[in-house]
Amino acid sequence: FFKIGFFLADITNIYFLFIFKTSKNQIKVDLVDENFTELRGEIAGPPDTPYEGGRYQLEIKIPETYPFNPPKVRFITKIWHPNISSVTGAICLDILKDQWAAAMTLRTVLLSLQALLAAAEPDDPQDAVVANQYKQNPEMFKQTARLWAHVYAGAPVSSPEYTKKIENLCAMGFDRNAVIVALSSKSWDVETATELLLSN
Repeated sequence: FFKIGFFLADITNIYFLFIFKTSKNQIKVDLVDENFTELRGEIAGPPDTPYEGGRYQLEIKIPETYPFNPPKVRFITKIWHPNISSVTGAICLDILKDQWAAAMTLRTVLLSLQALLAAAEPDDPQDAVVANQYKQNPEMFKQTARLWAHVYAGAPVSSPEYTKKIENLCAMGFDRNAVIVALSSKSWDVETATELLLSN
């Protein structure tokens, strides 16, 4: 009973926040099943970041030991970020691991994820390829992250140059998602991206 009561209070807090602070925080949570064990979260890309204008869907699984253990959270929407796997959506964030406290809520989690999008931690990466690009070529990272935000999260149109490279490789018969991953991970070099696509 304690768990359900705590959890319902948590959900109520989130809906309260969403209804009254939509324009500011842009977060929400919906129930996926009637057992309260799986939720669908959504956060907006923070302003003044490559993710601005995008909407990011999250899978949230509530363990039986909640709130004493953190929820399991991953990005469903593909995203290019050093602390989030570009393949699986797995997240590297301390409060989802050893820094969780029972007093924290799902609101805390969603706001922390928004903050992570605005301030990456490339020295503690979940995706080494993205982290390397973030550190070695910040401008390319921003353009790549913006393109992923456009393609997968509905953000405004990004770099026409990158878009053209994607279309050219897609015209050769390659899968669009595979093309985006290959170009992104190969610093937008068409030749090496093509080699990667042919080797898979």
